[in-house]
Amino acid sequence: MATTTRLLNLLSLLQTRRDWPGAVLAERLDISHRTVRRDIDRLREMGYSIAATMGPDGGYRLDAGSELPPLLFDDDQVIALAVALQAAMLTGVGIEEDAVRALTTVRQVMPSRLRHRLDALTFTTVPTDSGGIDPVSPVVLVAISAAVRAREVLRFDYSNDHSTDTSEIAPPRRVEPHHLVTSKRRWYLVAWDLERDDWRIFRADRITPRTPNGPRFAPKEIPGGDVSEYVSARFKGSEHINKWPCNGKVVLHRPASYVLPFVGDGIVEDLGPEQCSLEAGSWSWTALAASFNRFDTDIDVVGPAELTHAFAQLAARNAATAAS
Repeated sequence: MATTTRLLNLLSLLQTRRDWPGAVLAERLDISHRTVRRDIDRLREMGYSIAATMGPDGGYRLDAGSELPPLLFDDDQVIALAVALQAAMLTGVGIEEDAVRALTTVRQVMPSRLRHRLDALTFTTVPTDSGGIDPVSPVVLVAISAAVRAREVLRFDYSNDHSTDTSEIAPPRRVEPHHLVTSKRRWYLVAWDLERDDWRIFRADRITPRTPNGPRFAPKEIPGGDVSEYVSARFKGSEHINKWPCNGKVVLHRPASYVLPFVGDGIVEDLGPEQCSLEAGSWSWTALAASFNRFDTDIDVVGPAELTHAFAQLAARNAATAAS
């Protein structure tokens, strides 16, 4: 077996499990114990941190090192890495240029069979319509994530807007960080606010961490037990239940094909070539009525009565605005 191939096979084995007895490695690679030891030394020279394990069998364990050594991926991992790098601009983190350079590096060393597979998956990433989003520094995300993992109180300055007025400097926030989440290109920290004695969701792009972190804490349970459901509920104006507080149904005098691209999480039912029903939700009845009006067509309210009343309120306001 050629030395390079043997080293790659040895590295591949070390990456699949925590500990490998030396005798098992020698048997799997069909080489002597002495050759295993020499190959381990070569990998160490390349930057891999490989610890010798004690015991009757003796063996080796691949550990994290102080520097990033050459990495070994199988075919599917390489494709997954390349696709993730292409989609990096949708993460809301300022790493687009770094991702392009990393993808170029990966593609240069790909064997032709993998390059053909990647070319078959080539796609264009189109950012969602969420203008005004400031990218989050990877340094901030790492600091937040480290505090979450260590269960340490996080102290940070929090900006509620982009004002440059520093005449009043607010004291740093003190929170027990629980989860770092991302939604629609924004990053959020879900945390227990120690000053307000309640759960809060903070935008990560407005967080400036302070050091050092505070003491360790015993994590509380997220309301409902599911962070994704909790965050989705809060974004819909609800404390715990992942559903809009106001839900209504109307008949729109538009074909379903016209309405479908713009309904978000609404439910559309085709009622013929010129009509469809739309069931949707919002944080208030007036906002829900206004959202139905965006289709610029005649509307029949199916229910409930609160939605009919909201349309009447909108009509009165619009009439007053037109007369002014």
